[in-house]
Amino acid sequence: NVFLRILVFYIGALFVILSIYPWDQVGANNSSPFVLLFDSLGIPAAAGIINFVVLTAALSSCNSGIFSTARMMMNLSENSEAPRRFSKISKNGVPALATILSGVALLVGVALNYFLPEDVFAIVTSIATFGAVWTWAMILIAQMRARKVHGSAEFGVPFFPIANYIALAALAGVIVLMAFDASTRIALVVGPLWYAILIAVYYARGMHKETRQSTRQASGE
Repeated sequence: NVFLRILVFYIGALFVILSIYPWDQVGANNSSPFVLLFDSLGIPAAAGIINFVVLTAALSSCNSGIFSTARMMMNLSENSEAPRRFSKISKNGVPALATILSGVALLVGVALNYFLPEDVFAIVTSIATFGAVWTWAMILIAQMRARKVHGSAEFGVPFFPIANYIALAALAGVIVLMAFDASTRIALVVGPLWYAILIAVYYARGMHKETRQSTRQASGE
């Protein structure tokens, strides 16, 4: 379903827009290509319609982000990987403190938008991209390790291990490209610094010992 949605809503939308406007004219006057499309169809309130859709999508994204982040924080707390207070549930069954923390974190974006209105989008998306690259790289490496330990029956993937190395090379290419742009280069500073802090806390709190113990128990040692 994800593949079909990308094909229809992203590739399909671009196909329609570029079938009407030349690619070098789309966004030339800082107007949304969707606004241009609606204007060409004779809809005068095109900008208002697009703004409504964008704001609705943004609010929906914020809502799901707060929900998922709060539940993730609660899960980390229950596993002793975050302060225990974040696992407390309100009368309505909501992890209240974790939800409040998620909402406060969103205010960082508001502050960045106030002080750096021209660069905030590139900064936030580049940092998110670095996190996504790291996550997928760990998934690929973990899959390679799991297949080496457990064999191919349960952890198989087509074209192994060539596909893994190609994907890792593509992810490395993304990081290299980010280094060439000043607006995205900040992610190469913030990202490693953040992971260094997490790793330091992980070892300082002795979580690596707990992980080893859990692994041994799971393997029956």
